[in-house]
Amino acid sequence: MPIVVDIDVMLARRKMPVGVLADRVGITPANLAVLKNGRAKAVRFATLEALCEALDCQPGDLLRWEPEA
Repeated sequence: MPIVVDIDVMLARRKMPVGVLADRVGITPANLAVLKNGRAKAVRFATLEALCEALDCQPGDLLRWEPEA
């Protein structure tokens, strides 16, 4: 999939556990894992906004496009 999710990168930079981020965003750790691992088919803007607020970042810090090889 050409869209890469970098939530792990931001979690490491912020030294924040996954469970804490899930609580702050208001989603289950299982749903956050689906997002983190790139298995999600869609992301709600409200969830993306909550992720950005909790991680103090921009959407482009969490999502990037890579062309398929």
